[in-house]
Amino acid sequence: MKTENVMTQWGLRSLSYWMTLFIALGILFIGLRFILLPRVSVEDFGIQVCSQSDLAFGRIKGIRDMYSGLALLALLLGRMKKATAYVFTAAIIIPCMDCLQIYLNNGLDLPRMLVHGLTAVYMIITSFLLFSDTNKATS
Repeated sequence: MKTENVMTQWGLRSLSYWMTLFIALGILFIGLRFILLPRVSVEDFGIQVCSQSDLAFGRIKGIRDMYSGLALLALLLGRMKKATAYVFTAAIIIPCMDCLQIYLNNGLDLPRMLVHGLTAVYMIITSFLLFSDTNKATS
């Protein structure tokens, strides 16, 4: 199996690049916020804090989010659009499961569920564009 890192023209002139960058920077910001302000972030997310030890879960989410943002940034900076497309598409599970967690914990909390649901839709559209860009470059 041959592994190849081919630098492409994909980058600043591509809508999918900017859409992915927006999510990467946004999730990095959210991750930092969960680490620095866990109580506020957890409550804004839609989970009630029962004790001080519950805040550890907010920090854990922050670490997960920071990793996700940094991983996407690394792929973007390397202009690895195919790898970005696969990783980004796999990450769609995160806002979907976040939306489900809000529902399971709070019932039909539309404002919070919409944030995660719309994020998932945005990511699906971005994923489609990433793969469309990838197919154009390889054909």
